Amino acid sequence: MSKKVLSPGSATIINAISTGFGSAFGIGLAIEAEAKFSSRGVNCSSDLGADPHLMNLCVEKVLDHYKIGSDLDFDEIIPSLDFGNGEGIEVTTKSNLPLGSGLSSSSALSNAVVMATTALIAGEFYLEPLTDMEIINYGIEASLEAGVTITGAFDDATASFFGGVTVTDNGERNILYREKLPEYDVLVFMPDKESLSGSSDVNRMKLVAPFVEMAFEKAMNKEYFKALTLNGLLYANALGFDNNIALDALQAGALASGLSGTGSSFVAIVDENSIDGVKEAWDAYDGRVIETKVDNFGTKFIH
Repeated sequence: MSKKVLSPGSATIINAISTGFGSAFGIGLAIEAEAKFSSRGVNCSSDLGADPHLMNLCVEKVLDHYKIGSDLDFDEIIPSLDFGNGEGIEVTTKSNLPLGSGLSSSSALSNAVVMATTALIAGEFYLEPLTDMEIINYGIEASLEAGVTITGAFDDATASFFGGVTVTDNGERNILYREKLPEYDVLVFMPDKESLSGSSDVNRMKLVAPFVEMAFEKAMNKEYFKALTLNGLLYANALGFDNNIALDALQAGALASGLSGTGSSFVAIVDENSIDGVKEAWDAYDGRVIETKVDNFGTKFIH
């Protein structure tokens, strides 16, 4: 028995680090997690070679919820079931979502692992599965414990889980509102530079907080293109990324463009009239361009 879950990444509209309020939208790059019973213990591995610590923590949060000890003694909590030697959980991934790039890979990974694990255990033992918000919050707690996020990334986690756009109060873990977006084409530029958000310079990002608040007002008014572009320009400048990447995309006709998360990727929302021009503009930079779309479906079972 196994459970497979596909969880999309997200792109930033408002980075919440400087003010505590954020916004993001789902994109069609995703992580697939498969959970199954195996030999004793928790055994997680990533196809991208990432440290499995976050995945292990996600599984442990689910086990703690169901009051299953670290020895995974399933027979003790439900004696009527005989699992033989299958008293462990193994989680593996398949992904086309780049890690450490500002595209919410940690949120997508956490959502996928927690959801697959709870489905596996609840389905086998006839237990109540976790609610949507429990899945999101356990993933956030694991991410904070693993040190892969600064704020908990509630905006990223909810956009990944529900799809579409979410606008959030990250401090209170409250969704101010969410909605589907038109399925715009999205271009992602991946410079030859990696940035892990857990180690970003918070003090420099705090300096732009008054201006990020202005961008957040745009998001609250559903002026997502203006919010994304202004936020991206502010954070890229604060963190030392090349804003010409976004400006060249805008000059080529992009509807919006800016740094995603704390980098290193830039995103551009484009239409059929601008997609080729933006790709041509970005050919001048060292890196690669990934084509995707807005994702409105969010985290879902695929098996």
